[in-house]
Amino acid sequence: MANVLTVVRIVLVPVFLALVVSSQLTGTGARIVTCLVFCVASATDFVDGWIARRWSLVTSFGKVADPIADKALTGTALVLLSVYDRLPWWVTVLILVREWGITGLRFWVIRYGIIPASRGGKLKTVLQIAAIAWYLWPVPEPFDVVGVVLMGAATIVTVVTGVDYVVEALRLRRDARRAARSEE
Repeated sequence: MANVLTVVRIVLVPVFLALVVSSQLTGTGARIVTCLVFCVASATDFVDGWIARRWSLVTSFGKVADPIADKALTGTALVLLSVYDRLPWWVTVLILVREWGITGLRFWVIRYGIIPASRGGKLKTVLQIAAIAWYLWPVPEPFDVVGVVLMGAATIVTVVTGVDYVVEALRLRRDARRAARSEE
């Protein structure tokens, strides 16, 4: 079931993209539908993780596909928000470099062990989803500043947790190499 939800999230990425492009983020109804599709797709991330851990259904497919699905969804949203001038490009680039860099880093050290999502990483995900949803929803002008605050917090937590993951990966690799040398 967890893997099915991951596949659903992957399938919803082009649906989300088509909705954004067709609406160009104009019109209240179109923005509401686009935001709801994004939120449903994002919710599958939380539900599939909960199912996988709760019933010990963690699979090799899930370990690879889940982070790719997450990055595809948030990455698509961030790029489209920047394309339609709702989000500065530097924010999108910074977040995407961190996201794909950490995913690559996790694959680089996977032979030494798994770097689990930290609480900070989970907070980062929640903040990014909340900020993106706020930007997508047709929020009245005096309240649009909330999106900027949420995205600012998401960006800061994204960078801080990125540094934390790099430190953890280097520690994991170092400890595994030391253990291997001591066995020789």
